[in-house]
Amino acid sequence: MPDTSARLLRLLSLLQTHGDWSGAELAERLAVTTRTVRRDVDRLRELGYPVHATQGAAGYRLGAGASLPPLLLDDDEAVAVALGLRTAAGGSVAGIEETSLRALAKLEQVLPSRLRYRVATLARATVRVGARAPEVDAGTLMAVADACRRHERLRFGYAGPRGDTVRQVEPHSVVNFGRHWYLVAWDGDRDDWRTFRVDRMRPRLPAGPRFPPRAAPDGDVAAYLARRLSVRTWTCQATVTLHESAEAVADRVWPGMGVVEAVDSRSCLLHVGADTPAALVWMITSVDADFNLDDGPPELAGALRAQAARCLNAVDHL
Repeated sequence: MPDTSARLLRLLSLLQTHGDWSGAELAERLAVTTRTVRRDVDRLRELGYPVHATQGAAGYRLGAGASLPPLLLDDDEAVAVALGLRTAAGGSVAGIEETSLRALAKLEQVLPSRLRYRVATLARATVRVGARAPEVDAGTLMAVADACRRHERLRFGYAGPRGDTVRQVEPHSVVNFGRHWYLVAWDGDRDDWRTFRVDRMRPRLPAGPRFPPRAAPDGDVAAYLARRLSVRTWTCQATVTLHESAEAVADRVWPGMGVVEAVDSRSCLLHVGADTPAALVWMITSVDADFNLDDGPPELAGALRAQAARCLNAVDHL
């Protein structure tokens, strides 16, 4: 009986890690006959696991069922899930903190001591810095994400900087950027792409009719949102050519600071925004790369010269 139980767990693990298996492949991996595989599949079905027969071949696939069966995780997967639950327990999505803690308690109860030690060590060594993000209602986040997945028009009340409005859009993607959740959507009334803070949205359900999906704005929805938030919203905007590749400077440009656009293997464009020319100077020079000024407010050139003179004056007095 212990051999049968161990074999069933091994069979379940194989089904969870691969899409389709033929009976012959499973028999070879388990070192049994295909007849034994068929019996073991029947046992899994009796235990509630939805193992489906694949069409056109004598094979099997683990499908979705009406209830959640136990999952088999390897060491790294178990640690990743535990850390994810810890993060969710203190995150910005309202209503899932207690649920995350309950799930984490169940997981840690069955973790082997070696994995419990790894999770505890990582948790103690991790420090969260920065202000707490505005909480997003979990139901709102799920409703918006579901409308994106189903390509269904979304109507919602929105608390914007100029007061409450009612908007109707074609949702494309939900993006977590910095400390906020954003919806990127096509606004038919404005005939353009728009971004919305999810914590300010009040969806009016059910969602509307389906629509044909559009290509992502600028070809990359994350880059589009970064450009909107880090450049277009600021009074002062500038573009410089950095004399290094986009890959080389990527780690020096943090989210919200600016947008890097590849040009070739030796240069890239950096688009930045700030509230003053002096702030632009600091942001551009902090990337620590040679650059040319391509575009910016008239005061920016003077601010760069003043900064250069200040630095030279400091060196002359050594």
